Amino acid sequence: MKVNNTTPGLLIALSFFSLLKGSAQGPHERRLLNDLLRDYNVMERPVANESDPLLLSFGVTLQQLIDVDEKNEQIVTNLWLSLDWVDVNLRWNVSQYGGIRDVRIAPKYLWKPDVLMYNSADERIDSTFPTNVVVQHNGSCSYIPPGIFKSTCKIDITWFPFDDQKCVMKFGSWTYDGNSLDLLLSSDEADLSNYVVNGEWDLIEFPGVRNIIYYTCCPQPYVDITFTLHIRRRTLYYGFNLIIPCVLISSMALLGFALPPDSGEKLTLGVTILLSLTVFMLQLAQNMPPTSDAVSIIGTYFACTMVMVAFSVVMTVVVLNYHHRNSDTHEMPRCIKSIFLVWLPWVLRMSRPGRKMREKSLMFNSKMKDLEMKERSSRSLLANVLDIDDDFRPAYSTPGYLHVSNDDNAAIHSCIITQREISAITRELRFITNHLREDDDAKEIIAEWKFAAMVIDRVCLIMFTIFTMVSTFLCLFSAPHLAA
Repeated sequence: MKVNNTTPGLLIALSFFSLLKGSAQGPHERRLLNDLLRDYNVMERPVANESDPLLLSFGVTLQQLIDVDEKNEQIVTNLWLSLDWVDVNLRWNVSQYGGIRDVRIAPKYLWKPDVLMYNSADERIDSTFPTNVVVQHNGSCSYIPPGIFKSTCKIDITWFPFDDQKCVMKFGSWTYDGNSLDLLLSSDEADLSNYVVNGEWDLIEFPGVRNIIYYTCCPQPYVDITFTLHIRRRTLYYGFNLIIPCVLISSMALLGFALPPDSGEKLTLGVTILLSLTVFMLQLAQNMPPTSDAVSIIGTYFACTMVMVAFSVVMTVVVLNYHHRNSDTHEMPRCIKSIFLVWLPWVLRMSRPGRKMREKSLMFNSKMKDLEMKERSSRSLLANVLDIDDDFRPAYSTPGYLHVSNDDNAAIHSCIITQREISAITRELRFITNHLREDDDAKEIIAEWKFAAMVIDRVCLIMFTIFTMVSTFLCLFSAPHLAA
């Protein structure tokens, strides 16, 4: 019990002495702050001579590229600003204040340069967090405020999604001219040692430059520090989600010309592909700024593909129209017959299906008809139909008077009846023959229209294939950067 009572007292005593040791310099720092800020005026520009400008060293540290808003043409970054200057009113002798070489003072108690981002798109304009100012014994002040900066950026969508963007960040004093506050660039490049890699953009460079500008309103020079953020888009995401689907869909449009017209899906396929491209076009338009200054290369490729698909739908209608024509409604003009049945098939090395067999059949039938005509040239029509000789006719058919018996009268009567029947049969055969010939002619005309439709399909397939390949290579492979 005795040990337990003395242990807490010992701990309290040790804690008290440790606090005294840690706060040994507290009175010196308090006295130093009181002496520095006693007659200090935050509105006073801290220079020894009012005619001399205050030299301000300015730099930027890029921590992260948060967002690039192409539609609103804005960029969001996480930056640390670095401002260094000398305040002649904040100097002290180290030996008089217990060896204190630097102190931290809230910026509201000191004069601070009013450096702002000129092209800020933030509602607060100044989005920095007011951290303490580190003041050295020789008067040098170091102020490093972090902040999330939203700035305007002119987006160039010409080579989207293979584009490079250069976003300008312009910093300068809002009220002081160059004769009062002279900005100096601490480094030609922003500090990128702690940069967090972005998943969509590659950081190329972040250089800075000091500018002296004379405005028409004022004769004094105005100094600003301009940093240019050069970034390059990674195209892997857009390649898998926009480019490859578009190329595949445009390639599927070529399959419509290989689809038979009798399938009934030829026109439906073209319209479906056109609607699919329209959906991709709307998805692309949602990410692009509504500008008329330039058209993106992917937008140009989509437009070319949509025109190609729309024209393929028109040509599909023409092919279906040609395919379903017949002799009752259309007659093929001589020029179309010469182009689509002679010249283009010869160029494309196409032959009409079954044409050679029909030609051989017609030649064989022609030869057989010639042989039959030679054999039956000396026979009468009745003999040809009955397949008998001409000597069946009786002697009464010769001129002159002959004696005719009753049996001869019966034979003559029978021959007359037979001749009438054969004449009727001949008329029917002639009608059937003419009808078959007309059917063959009609089928030939239909076959010619169908073959013309096949030729148009083949021509469109070749033309659109060449157009698709050329447009793909010109639009996509002409981009300056294709690395994902």
